[in-house]
Amino acid sequence: MTAHPHSSLSLALLRGINVGGKNLIKMSDLKESFEQLGFSRVQTYIQSGNVIFAAGNHSDELENLIEEALTKRLHYDAVVIVLSHAALTRIVTGAPPGFGAEGTTYLYDVIFLKSSLDPREAFKNLEVHPDIDEAYAGTHALYFRRRIAGSSRSRFGRIVSKPVYKQMTIRNWNTTLKLLTRMDSLRVNDAG
Repeated sequence: MTAHPHSSLSLALLRGINVGGKNLIKMSDLKESFEQLGFSRVQTYIQSGNVIFAAGNHSDELENLIEEALTKRLHYDAVVIVLSHAALTRIVTGAPPGFGAEGTTYLYDVIFLKSSLDPREAFKNLEVHPDIDEAYAGTHALYFRRRIAGSSRSRFGRIVSKPVYKQMTIRNWNTTLKLLTRMDSLRVNDAG
């Protein structure tokens, strides 16, 4: 799979790496793994497993291809969610009104889902503390906010113990916005 200059940009979100001392992966190894798959313009962003890359086309098969390659090369059970630039844009613009606007009061997270997982079904697995948490099912993702004051009583973390969590990965809102900004910038540079 060789990418060419007008390849479509994609974003791979890896679940469960470099968290709590488990699945420790260097970003240079991750970048090299993507390049060995024939992807171009590979960039990583922070240590939580965010990879922007150009592929010949965006398809659901990319997830399987990347998961198999990373599992084999980096020796961990890889779970990857791949989004096109357009899909990430839809997730950001589809957030609830005012989501992310009160950063001194709330923590904001986006729960990204495998394409096979319906957001309404996934939403049934979220638990909320009525005084702390609010959760929303979007068209392509789930959105969760919790009060900073009292966040220790939030039920947000309970999602990781549910079987459905194997089909999700979570990024905070600021990271999500920065990833979209990076992809936007790459597309502008392509046009220039």
